[in-house]
Amino acid sequence: MPQLDTSTWFTTIMAMLPALYLITQLKLLNTNFYQPPPQKNPNKQAPNNHWQLKWTKIYLPHSQLQQS
Repeated sequence: MPQLDTSTWFTTIMAMLPALYLITQLKLLNTNFYQPPPQKNPNKQAPNNHWQLKWTKIYLPHSQLQQS
């Protein structure tokens, strides 16, 4: 049975490491990372709608009995 020739393994591994590093860097360059949302303009005012300025109770709380 012939012996396994390992004399070229070191050269192969040392050539593979920079190649894998370069491939990883190229993949990361094309990756779209999360972009933070744009900052809100503090000078911009919201429309003045009267229904946005108050809260109206639209349900009867459980602690009160219904009166009929």
